[in-house]
Amino acid sequence: MSTTTTPTAPVATRRAAVLGHPVAHSLSPVLHTAAYRALGLAGWEYGVHDVTQDALPGFLRDVDESWAGLSLTMPLKQMVIGLLDHVEPLAEAVGAVNTVLFSTVRGSAGGVVTTTGTNTDVHGIVAALRERLGARRVADAVVLGGGATAASALAAVAELGCASPRVFVRSLDRIGPLREAVARMGVSPSFEVFDDKATTSALAAADAVVSTMPKYAADTWAPLLTDLVADAGDQPGGVLLDVVYDPRPTALQAAWAALGAGTVGGERMLLHQAAEQVRLMTGRPAPLAAMDEALQVALAAPAR
Repeated sequence: MSTTTTPTAPVATRRAAVLGHPVAHSLSPVLHTAAYRALGLAGWEYGVHDVTQDALPGFLRDVDESWAGLSLTMPLKQMVIGLLDHVEPLAEAVGAVNTVLFSTVRGSAGGVVTTTGTNTDVHGIVAALRERLGARRVADAVVLGGGATAASALAAVAELGCASPRVFVRSLDRIGPLREAVARMGVSPSFEVFDDKATTSALAAADAVVSTMPKYAADTWAPLLTDLVADAGDQPGGVLLDVVYDPRPTALQAAWAALGAGTVGGERMLLHQAAEQVRLMTGRPAPLAAMDEALQVALAAPAR
């Protein structure tokens, strides 16, 4: 007796990827691939593309209907804004897009792919700090650094309750884009140049601190903070988020934790911003536990 088997329809491929330069070190593929697996999204794939600023316009022009979205890292977060069809208000205010979403508009000439830029870094910072803060409101906050991530940090601490944080930078002459972002966001931080005593005292007094400094750049404050506690008894009581996750912990995190205060690693921000990207790209709630497990495995593995 013969049987007839109905052919299984092929699973349509849906693509997403992280773009940047350099980008080989990115952990985004680990997080997104774990999410697709946990959600049972057959046919979804997440890639890595080393794309410079000059190459980005061409990459976006070549995107077809199979694409769901992009994760962007430096140096693309700011320059991409002028290449998009739409930019969501938060991303426009912050001046940085780390997520591009694709949708297809169908007409008589076929499908036209349109682009929307958004920012999930702010969500990532808020969610990471909430892991330690709980429901506590942030009255006083400090942000270290004046780059693109600092703008997201300012939006995040404003969402947590502090619209007038202290921002410490190397030079006031190099923060023009951050000042413009502040004006768009309607927050009113004070900008100060790094000073051993003033900066260290501000760190100890804050409810929340976000260091957006590059790797090793915030190490200076670790011994100074320890000395401040020993000399003046100014014990930090707030939560520190250092966006750096390699090395882990950073010197500042280690000193902060040794003084009995709460710390959050940059990998927590990475996790939460990626989870929000998954939600936006797939339309499904992100499987945070599965993504977290994959992230911890990747971080524990030998350096690539």
